[in-house]
Amino acid sequence: MTERSAHGRRAAGALEGEVLGALWAADGPLTPTQLQAALGTGLAYNTIHTILTRLQDKGLVVRVREGGRSGYQPAKDAAQDAADRMRTVLEGGRDRAQILQRFVTALSADDERALRAALGEDTPE
Repeated sequence: MTERSAHGRRAAGALEGEVLGALWAADGPLTPTQLQAALGTGLAYNTIHTILTRLQDKGLVVRVREGGRSGYQPAKDAAQDAADRMRTVLEGGRDRAQILQRFVTALSADDERALRAALGEDTPE
């Protein structure tokens, strides 16, 4: 479900997120027309193209030629994008240790096990 403001507009960045989500879900690059169909939101072609251009300018998607047509694909996968955003938040904070401590203590048991596994620690049963 798309977040909307009190005026019925999408929240800032919501459409970019939807476009990235559709690209991450695709098996390969998508043309603006394919993306328009995948989103199924009734957005105009020009709107889709504008969002793709903005995402390309931000380095979040890359334009590729495929069969004489231009398609777009994410510059990185969803996991890397999320990790980069988490790192940006951490680096922007004043007390990194406090941010990490609060983040870790709020993890679910499954997420804690995954984090311990990623750190090479044994997970408690």
